[in-house]
Amino acid sequence: MDKIIVVGGLSAGPSAAAKARRENENAEIILFEKGANISYATCGMPYAFSGVIENRDKLIVVKPDLMRDRFNVEVKMNEEVLDIDTDNKIVKTAQGEYPYDKLVFATGAQSIVPPIKGIALADNWSTCRTMSDFDKITEHALPKDAKNITVIGSGLIGVEVAENLAEAGKNVTLIEGTDEVLPMWESHFGHFANTVLQDNNIKVITSTFVHEFVTENNRINAVKINEIEQIDTDFVILSIGIKPNTQLLVNKGADALKNGALKVNENMETSIKDVYAAGDNVSIKNLQTGEFDYFPLGTHSNKGGRAAGANAAGKDIKFKGAYKTAIIKVFNYTLARTGHNQSSLDKNNIPYKKVLSVAGSTPGYYPGQKDLIIELYYHTQTNEILGAELFGEYGVDKRVDVLATAIFAKLKVTDLAQLDLAYAPPYSPAKDPLIVTGFMSENIALSKCSQLSVHELDEYLEHKKNSKTDYIILDVRTEKEYRRGFIENAINMPLNDIRERFDELDKEKDIIIYCQKGLRGYVARLILMQKGFNKIISIGGGYKLWQMHND
Repeated sequence: MDKIIVVGGLSAGPSAAAKARRENENAEIILFEKGANISYATCGMPYAFSGVIENRDKLIVVKPDLMRDRFNVEVKMNEEVLDIDTDNKIVKTAQGEYPYDKLVFATGAQSIVPPIKGIALADNWSTCRTMSDFDKITEHALPKDAKNITVIGSGLIGVEVAENLAEAGKNVTLIEGTDEVLPMWESHFGHFANTVLQDNNIKVITSTFVHEFVTENNRINAVKINEIEQIDTDFVILSIGIKPNTQLLVNKGADALKNGALKVNENMETSIKDVYAAGDNVSIKNLQTGEFDYFPLGTHSNKGGRAAGANAAGKDIKFKGAYKTAIIKVFNYTLARTGHNQSSLDKNNIPYKKVLSVAGSTPGYYPGQKDLIIELYYHTQTNEILGAELFGEYGVDKRVDVLATAIFAKLKVTDLAQLDLAYAPPYSPAKDPLIVTGFMSENIALSKCSQLSVHELDEYLEHKKNSKTDYIILDVRTEKEYRRGFIENAINMPLNDIRERFDELDKEKDIIIYCQKGLRGYVARLILMQKGFNKIISIGGGYKLWQMHND
């Protein structure tokens, strides 16, 4: 009888054990979990703080009895694996030694706790990863007398925790070491999220590292952010990052990244014979770069666990890799991304062009139209779609998944306009934002237009600050729109007047055109090009995006 041991019971481990049983009814399968719970929804914890998820029990996805009764898996709770003899294939715990034929190592990761001065003296702080963390936060941070909560770290979990504690009525301060929240995104998208957080009464402090907690009677009373300023607090939640739990196998010579994440192939095999691994403790291939990368997300844990369990049971199932697709809710808004962004393209020396569009996610005539911002990256020579980042209130999830599929299929930007996307007024305009982005990308690829992003505009103007006569900023909105606000030094020439007034412009100067979102600016550009102007640049996203950038 084959003996399969699974180490770790959060996400990948139960997936592996259940799949191994489905593929091999006769195997002996044992799952070890060092804690008191298996298969709980770490990603759901923030939403339980605000009551969106009603209670603790809803976070438990699979109970041990289900694994025992339905899948005939022997589940050993509160039994930590202390050593693995990979030569003789033996798992060792304090309770005994267990031989195996195949091993699935799914130990996940642990939260990083930095050595902040004062942390060892206090007990009113927690990370947010385990059910023990959840219980501590619920007990100490949610009661009425805990008014001020500090969240340190603004990754996915940090932002979700901050939002939901604010929804629960807490005064929340969010502290981030980089220059914007959600550093997985480009900084201007992080800025959009930052604005939303502050609009919803969360105090956001960026470019700041916490070096000291002010403590008294084993409690943190304040978070010191510099020599003078400190933030009063009743409870602190650390969301700095995570570190893979892999020392048991790294000590045996398993190949791993610098952060300890085990390198696995498409079959989830480690470099140690008959040892598979899956979950937040592994690195898988980045399908765009071909290099090992770290993607600690529940989707990959489940797919990786499924493949590891099947292969441990003698099958041949592949999990090829990923390419950094992610999404997060920030109050009424959503940020999403997939594939490369500008930072990773620059890092990997990949030639690219980009296009930024602002389009309605539903038709203008349909009630409640919301704008969707898409920044798309594609290869300079091949036009292959390389990545995208998105921000909006409606329809972001649909579009990012279409783009993630397009990347997997290696579609080109010229293919976007050919997609047969679902259309009905409650869901999409006749020209879906992705179709509009495709049209714009084609125009840029064919050199019909070029774009400056709003932050590139800042760089352009800074570069030209001593030669302001070299360019003209042209606002082609209506006079009424212009009077409500405009980019500094811009002159107003409404689109409908350009054919009669173009001779007021100097063809030797750069003409930087903008409208409210982009379409009228593009039309104005075409008119001017046909009148002999050839130094024309559009501002991506128009005045709307410039205004958001400068809020």
